[in-house]
Amino acid sequence: MKLFSAITRRLVIIVPYAWLLIFFLVPFGIVLKISFSEPMMAMPPYAPTIDLADGISGIIAAFKQFSFSNYLWLTEDSLYINAYISSITIAFISTVLTLLIGFPLAYGMARAPTSLRPTLLMLVILPFWTSFLIRVYAWIGILKPEGLLNQLLLAIGLIDEPLIILNTDTAVYIGIVYSYLPFMVLPIYSALEKMDYTLIEAAQDLGCPQITAFWKITFPLAIPGIIAGCLLVFIPAVGEFVIPDLLGGSRTLMIGKTLWSEFFNNRDWPVSSAVAVLLLLILVVPIMFFQQAQAKSQESGR
Repeated sequence: MKLFSAITRRLVIIVPYAWLLIFFLVPFGIVLKISFSEPMMAMPPYAPTIDLADGISGIIAAFKQFSFSNYLWLTEDSLYINAYISSITIAFISTVLTLLIGFPLAYGMARAPTSLRPTLLMLVILPFWTSFLIRVYAWIGILKPEGLLNQLLLAIGLIDEPLIILNTDTAVYIGIVYSYLPFMVLPIYSALEKMDYTLIEAAQDLGCPQITAFWKITFPLAIPGIIAGCLLVFIPAVGEFVIPDLLGGSRTLMIGKTLWSEFFNNRDWPVSSAVAVLLLLILVVPIMFFQQAQAKSQESGR
């Protein structure tokens, strides 16, 4: 019985690591290997290819042909540099806008009556019941010059001619904020719901104004949820492809569109793999440093 329970505990630990190994590390290793290859007019469209049938000598010979030329190419071509900068800028602005909208929503949900909270939570999750692609396509019908938004504004007399929103960065911001808003609301709501609101009452009893109590008590306690929400929005927004492609048009430069173009249009798998690896490093490395800083601050706080 003890042996069975010990095996069960180890399986519980092994399963998530096996999942990461099979569905993240192995594919990432393949992409990393392709990023050091050279493009070829063949199938697969890169060389060298590693064939286990060639034995150790063949694998060593293939590794000797690897080079950093694709990464050097990314640093020399301004297209990729501008795409990275544009993607990070758009993702950052979208994250700030999502936070400005999501925090009041989460705060209102947390302060709502207990019987009403499940309904509000369901309304936040409700968009996930519809296909992501269909929801983005719906915004085309809303934002286009003859769309619902312009028709409404013209009808009530706020504008004299249709606004050009579609195929601009503004449409991309709207699409990202709408699509990722639940990822911001839910972590903040989770943090605020656990808060002891008697702390606010105690602060007000001691003469602390309501706004001051919010900034000194509520906001600091909500910071873990804010950080989690910002990461959940910023990370996928940097590599977003569907929203910029459908709502931003050809003028919107983001690394996700550049990667897709290199992979499918130019069939340059090595360069597109290098773009993907560099994007992953840009996102993961700062998060790792941030987690280390958080761990050190928690240890020092103890």
